[in-house]
Amino acid sequence: MEYVLRTFSLVKTYKDVNVVDNVSMNIPRGQIYGFVGRNGAGKTTLMRLVCGLINKSGGSFTLFGKEDEDRGIGRARRRVGAMVESPALFGEMTAAENLTEHCLALGVADRSHIPSVLEYVGLEGVGKKKVRNFSLGMRQRLGIALALVGSPDFLVLDEPVNGLDPQGIVEIRELLLRLNREKNITILISSHILGELSRLATCYGFIEKGRLLREITAEELEKSCRKSVHLRLSGTENLPLVLERGMGIGDYKILSANEAEIYGDVNIGALASALQAEGIELLHVNEKDEDLEAYFLNLVGGGK
Repeated sequence: MEYVLRTFSLVKTYKDVNVVDNVSMNIPRGQIYGFVGRNGAGKTTLMRLVCGLINKSGGSFTLFGKEDEDRGIGRARRRVGAMVESPALFGEMTAAENLTEHCLALGVADRSHIPSVLEYVGLEGVGKKKVRNFSLGMRQRLGIALALVGSPDFLVLDEPVNGLDPQGIVEIRELLLRLNREKNITILISSHILGELSRLATCYGFIEKGRLLREITAEELEKSCRKSVHLRLSGTENLPLVLERGMGIGDYKILSANEAEIYGDVNIGALASALQAEGIELLHVNEKDEDLEAYFLNLVGGGK
């Protein structure tokens, strides 16, 4: 598998505290990597490390296969577009003028693509309107446009939908999906709106207090979060007979001699009657229907 970014026990220390604490993460090419963590968990710091905005305290990383201390890391970083924290915008300039200034800063000589970038992010009609008069959603789209002027292969976006209304969130989501599908741009994105992130991400990394707790694909997460009914029984020996022949249920798992899990919707009353008919006592039932937010809270220990 080809990776755009890999980190190896990466560390960033502030005042003897590891804000990024031995993080080893892997972002495959072409994926949308949802970076999930509470405020202060280390998401923004890690993004700043990767983008070269701050120096590491330990560990290492590779970007497009280039080691972070390799001379070629500068060329690799030119393939990265980033919006970390609030986008840096000039309020007295137009959108096009902001992109022109950014091209100058990046050393991008050809600026003929600026109109197409503005059109791609939905800002083709703003004309001479000053950025100080933009709505928050327009500013966020312009921030993404700034990240795109160097034609990057990898986008690093820190809370790109923060503060947006529902329509603005949908617009940014659709834009990022287009960038990933049409231009094959790999995206690292953090967001506090986990329900929205679940509509975007193809894989996830969960970080808490600077430590990466788990990496998981969207398919693995969906399987883990799918609706299920956990059963505690007097015995499970005849349970397959009850479920498959008696109720037509084939999606289940025997966990032990007294526990099982059934996936999907289950009529508990009908199940209890069928079990009783086979001499199986239903001792406890627990329904589970997790989403990304519930999965994350269970992973980090709720509000602890």
